[in-house]
Amino acid sequence: MRKHKRKAAPRARKPGAKPPATSTKQAKVIALLQRANGATIAEIVKATGWQAHTVRGAISGALKKKLGLAVTAAKEERGRVYRIPSGESAA
Repeated sequence: MRKHKRKAAPRARKPGAKPPATSTKQAKVIALLQRANGATIAEIVKATGWQAHTVRGAISGALKKKLGLAVTAAKEERGRVYRIPSGESAA
């Protein structure tokens, strides 16, 4: 009988690790959210090609929980607008 090796669990980013690359879709999302007028889910979907549920998951999971960014949301005329307040960075 042959035993299969288990894949190692993904490791958390170490303090002092390099910030995320600037050419990734996640970096695009962060840039959109850092604009003064923020971004709606629809705008992020258009920019990344992701589905809406993926965008919402990225905001709550990767940006808020993993990177610790303070993402805010406000209901406006164009819909719910998400923002990262100025001064926040992904590093």
